[in-house]
Amino acid sequence: MQNLPAFRRFFCDYHLKEESMSYLSLEQELKNNAYPGRGIVIGRTPDGTHAVTAYFIMGRSQNSRNRIFAEEGDGIRTQAFDPSKMEDPSLIIYAPVRVLGNDTIVTNGDQTDTVYEGLSSRLTFEQSLRSREFEPDAPNYTPRISGLLHVADGQFHYAMSILKSNQGDPSSCLRYTFTYENPKAGEGRFIHTYMHDGDPLPSFEGEPKIVDISGSIDEFAGMLWNSLNEDNKVSLFVRYIRISDGTFTTRIINKNQ
Repeated sequence: MQNLPAFRRFFCDYHLKEESMSYLSLEQELKNNAYPGRGIVIGRTPDGTHAVTAYFIMGRSQNSRNRIFAEEGDGIRTQAFDPSKMEDPSLIIYAPVRVLGNDTIVTNGDQTDTVYEGLSSRLTFEQSLRSREFEPDAPNYTPRISGLLHVADGQFHYAMSILKSNQGDPSSCLRYTFTYENPKAGEGRFIHTYMHDGDPLPSFEGEPKIVDISGSIDEFAGMLWNSLNEDNKVSLFVRYIRISDGTFTTRIINKNQ
């Protein structure tokens, strides 16, 4: 390789790095992090036939843990498991998943509605989120994470976004959007609100993590649920969307029964 022209050496080195890249184990990412907060996974099944998304919520306070996911139309909504124990519904009661035509919106807050309304008004995913920023829950300033799956005409593309404070400084909002065209089979991306537990909670850093996607919807949902911290996990949503026709299958698991 030493005798190759500089450009070809660069290309070969880059290609070898790409070939040697391995996916992170989503199971281990969750098992080794007691409090990633809220998380979104988007990807494609190993056989390439289905788009996959998952969303989970966790909680440390009684108010955050007093929740369930409930189906609402083609999407879901968070609800109080015991309404008598609900202290403050702001930031914890919202619709994490909504469907608009060929688009499935998945977020960790009421920006789901912002994206839905923006897309309805012919704004892009990124443009829709420009009116929002991180959550006003000082000192954490929890990032707003969002995902958009587009399945149409036998094709699948997706995007992810994070809006976060500048290392805890609320005077500046950092906005990142990541788009993935024709994603590889068996590959996904994982983004979550917090790097780990802490006080204050440190915001997610870097690009969404490249993770493996495997198994049937029940196997995948079971792996996710069993990997989340037993004390902190609250609810899980998983959906497989058939790319050929847009039909979908959903699983919801709630700790509160």
